[in-house]
Amino acid sequence: MNFPRASGVLLHPTSLPGPFGVGDLGPEAYRFIKFLIDAGQSLWQVLPLGPTGYGDSPYACYSAFAGSTLLISPEQLVADGLLDRSDLQGKSSGSTPDRIDFTEAHIIKETQLRKAYQSYTKTTDTHLRSAFETFAQKHAHWLEDYALFRALKDAHNGVAWNKWEASLVRRTPSSLTKAREDLREEVEAHMFYQFLFFRQWLALKSYCNENGIRVIGDLPIFVAPDSADVWTNPEEFQLDENGTPIVVAGVPPDYFSTTGQLWGNPLYNWDRMFAEGFKWWIERVRATLTVVDIARIDHFRGFAACWEIPGGDTTAERGQWVAAPGRELFTAIRKALGELPIIAEDLGVITPDVVALREEFGFPGMRILQFGFGSDTKNLDLPHNYVQNVAAYTGTHDNDTTVGWFQSVAGEGSTRTAAQIKREQEFCLSYLNTDGGEIQWDFIRGVWSSVANTAIVPLQDLLGLGPEARMNLPNSTSGNWSWRYRPDALKHDVAERLRKLTELYGRAKESSSRAEA
Repeated sequence: MNFPRASGVLLHPTSLPGPFGVGDLGPEAYRFIKFLIDAGQSLWQVLPLGPTGYGDSPYACYSAFAGSTLLISPEQLVADGLLDRSDLQGKSSGSTPDRIDFTEAHIIKETQLRKAYQSYTKTTDTHLRSAFETFAQKHAHWLEDYALFRALKDAHNGVAWNKWEASLVRRTPSSLTKAREDLREEVEAHMFYQFLFFRQWLALKSYCNENGIRVIGDLPIFVAPDSADVWTNPEEFQLDENGTPIVVAGVPPDYFSTTGQLWGNPLYNWDRMFAEGFKWWIERVRATLTVVDIARIDHFRGFAACWEIPGGDTTAERGQWVAAPGRELFTAIRKALGELPIIAEDLGVITPDVVALREEFGFPGMRILQFGFGSDTKNLDLPHNYVQNVAAYTGTHDNDTTVGWFQSVAGEGSTRTAAQIKREQEFCLSYLNTDGGEIQWDFIRGVWSSVANTAIVPLQDLLGLGPEARMNLPNSTSGNWSWRYRPDALKHDVAERLRKLTELYGRAKESSSRAEA
């Protein structure tokens, strides 16, 4: 697929402001899109939109197909007649304006959603009933199992599925039939919540598209062990008879950790998937591309070979690289779905087989400016070494903010020493010809002026925020994913400054149209 010269902003919807403890798809989401329009942007990038499990990481979801009910807007439920205005009074009191209290947010949203479902069961609105029934039929191939999974988790007080009764772990037909009967109302409620999420998300996406903005979504290579995907399709993963992963995913020692990153995701049974024509993967990609316009595949290198760690290990150090059938997989997906609007996250240990796989399918890779200043002028992350078919970023959700990176301290956030940090800072100032007073704008200009077709800046960098606004620190277990921007942060002068850079470097929508003509 050809990616036109364009630019945009990375912001996950949970980071939007609002009164209910967590960002959602309500008025503030539309206000943010208006900001993108004013800033001349044509791309909005989000993280995975699935229902988060323990730790509330969007990369550890209960389903690769479902949506996060945390993102459902209560204001929209009022507009739909499913909540009363008085139901909005239980708004967040403990969350600070720029941090999410996930525990409180879950309580608020779950209470509101339950009331919305109860309203639905009593409604005489035939249009609403018809819309829900149509949705349920269209998505039955994943929705019914997902809803049953969530209902069973609730009934088991959140315990992981492989700790349930043996008959449920092994999904014997009689046990599933009984569970559906016993939990009929709870199953329907979870199906209804998914209907609400997709209804609101697709309306927001349509608003984006109508205003010339394409949505870049995130498709993680792996799924969470405690997910409907693994419970429903255990034969597609390397599990023992009790549903415990035999081997798990991660990466070897890297920039973020001296012991590597132990992710814990179960690895795929590629032989089984190959024999089935990769049907699970085809349906997963198909589902993703119905909710976003472009998919960024996280950890693309894992489709060439992945770091396989013994299931019982506590660090990633004893792993080994094991080949994966990426060529066969993407050939099958492309045959089923046509040309694929995919960005390949090719960061980390990149070997020639990874490059060959990405180039064979024409997927743009990624360049991260923060990774460019190790004093090697041939570093691919430096703008003068970019090529057109890449997506270039100032930083990603895993990096510190640009201001935070520039003010780095040894031992905090990466494996770099004080000497390495000083050397990077000096090279950065020289390369960008700056005194560092507005280092975030120097980074944006460096990326925007490059030949890379796609240029993305996290909102934190656009706002010039420091390490307090970091989204995620890999290989850490607390404090992640909870940043939100303040309601007054989207200043007109910031939008105007970004618009001028976007127009200057030929990334504005009008410039793209003229170029294509």
